[in-house]
Amino acid sequence: MRSYSKMNKRFPFGPNEDRSYGWTDGLKRKDWHNYEIIQQDLMRSGKGEHGKPYPLAEEDQSDSAYRENGFNIYVSNSIALDRSLPDIRHPNCKHKMYLEKLPNTSIIIPFHNEGWSSLLRTVHSVVSRSPDQLVAEIILVDDFSDRGKQERQQ
Repeated sequence: MRSYSKMNKRFPFGPNEDRSYGWTDGLKRKDWHNYEIIQQDLMRSGKGEHGKPYPLAEEDQSDSAYRENGFNIYVSNSIALDRSLPDIRHPNCKHKMYLEKLPNTSIIIPFHNEGWSSLLRTVHSVVSRSPDQLVAEIILVDDFSDRGKQERQQ
């Protein structure tokens, strides 16, 4: 049996089949990490994967893309919606155990004149990296975008 020490208290715990752990404080903890997805992401390669820079040929570089979006929309449109991301958590956080019973939540994503590829990538990241039972809904809030307004009125 392993134990966890915090402020000189020892809490013995042991894993169950569903990766949940019983602690002596009476609250069950769970390992919410999806190790299969984490491993798959580590194996991916390509432009923009793992948050790496996207190399551009000189003829593909455009200042107008930066002025309009604050980033190069051409590059954003070329990166996979389900791209892999680096794990930037502190090493101690990678083994953190959370309560087994957590409330679900609503995720609100406000946007204003956002490039669609970056907005879709954000939604895809939330859906693919969050446990289903913890997400009640995802709400996209358009904060008075005016880009493309004429196109929608036609």
